[in-house]
Amino acid sequence: MSILIGIITFISTILIYFASRKLYQKFPNPFLLPVLPSTAFLVTILLVFHIPYETYMVGGKWIDWFLGPGVVALAYPLYKNWEILKKYSVSILVGVFVGAVIGVSTGLLLAKWISFDEAIIYSIIPKNTTTPIAMEVSQSLGGIASMAAVFVMVAGISGAILGPFVLKWSGVHHFLGRGVGFGSASHAIGTTKAMENSEQEGAISTVAMTVSAIMVTIVSPILVYLLY
Repeated sequence: MSILIGIITFISTILIYFASRKLYQKFPNPFLLPVLPSTAFLVTILLVFHIPYETYMVGGKWIDWFLGPGVVALAYPLYKNWEILKKYSVSILVGVFVGAVIGVSTGLLLAKWISFDEAIIYSIIPKNTTTPIAMEVSQSLGGIASMAAVFVMVAGISGAILGPFVLKWSGVHHFLGRGVGFGSASHAIGTTKAMENSEQEGAISTVAMTVSAIMVTIVSPILVYLLY
């Protein structure tokens, strides 16, 4: 029975994603990025039919497994654009460091200003890095790992949707600035959006995402000590 459930949830998720992708190709609006409507539709189905998350993950875990190989595949554009990465290495490091500090401090201060519970504040802090690292950082600070994963998803989706508007409004048009912005603010989901714009921007975003994960891990406890 579990195998049948796994097959159904796996195939359903794939079909929903490809339908969302077709919709985005026909209407290329940032609010129709495949990850947003497909996630919303899946959540709606689970809620309407009272399907437990654990039941969905019987098949969903197969898709989750491909996240690792998917991230590793991002190494190919890095290899192709290695000379560009070396040329802008200092700018990337400085930009990602600033992004990590701003991402952590603004999340912490805003949550503190709204008077969120301490556990929620610690769960918000690592929102700008990838899910596994965010969960570990959150737990080490005293947050809730599952809640940290939700905030990571929110940061990734909102960054991919609003990022193009913010960058355009800010006058950031160079692939270097855009790549660092997407990678350090909205990790893998933002990097996917950067890849749509150009391979160079996607490569910069991939590096920014990776370096940001390291820097967020380092600066989070420091900024918590200084600001909270």
